[in-house]
Amino acid sequence: MKAHCGLLLFCLGLAACQGSNPYVAQSRPLPPAPPQAANTFDRSAYPAPPRDYGRYRSWAWLNGQLPPGTAWADSAQVAEAVSNALDQRGLRPLHDNRPADLLVSANLRLETRLRQVQDDYGYYGGYSGYDRYGRGYGMYNSVPIVRTYQEQVVVVQVDLFDAGSGQPVWSASAETADKGSPIDRTDAIREAVEKAMSAYPPS
Repeated sequence: MKAHCGLLLFCLGLAACQGSNPYVAQSRPLPPAPPQAANTFDRSAYPAPPRDYGRYRSWAWLNGQLPPGTAWADSAQVAEAVSNALDQRGLRPLHDNRPADLLVSANLRLETRLRQVQDDYGYYGGYSGYDRYGRGYGMYNSVPIVRTYQEQVVVVQVDLFDAGSGQPVWSASAETADKGSPIDRTDAIREAVEKAMSAYPPS
């Protein structure tokens, strides 16, 4: 009896599957594009073209202003270090009224860094002695000691802008240790600027 009921339910289910589908697919034509679509170019739909850094040949200070000086170094020291770094990369300063290819800004600041140094101090522990063959016994251990100290560093920030569009072209910063004498400070500024510009132009 159960077998007959099961067979009957299976036949009814199969018949239901073969019935007509009440859902009918319909397709409608797409609406026409607006008239202005033919003249509209969506730049965001395409990747930006790679920047040609080779076309930048000359530079001038942004807004005609030298880098600001600080109590640690004057404006001329920073300007000279940046100018030398740009010159090494084929960029020449313009001193007349011709438009430059790049506009440059730079600033220098002092910041404090926390440094940690780990020293391992070793000592002998356990016991020592000799067996009948004259061999010694012992054990060596080390105790790590972490010291934290403050260090003042010189941070230089260099920013390059496309003179035509005003868009940023390059931005980098670097730091070096603060040095005491005026000659050492000039070397520190030059070192920090060279670090900041070391990857320009990007390959």
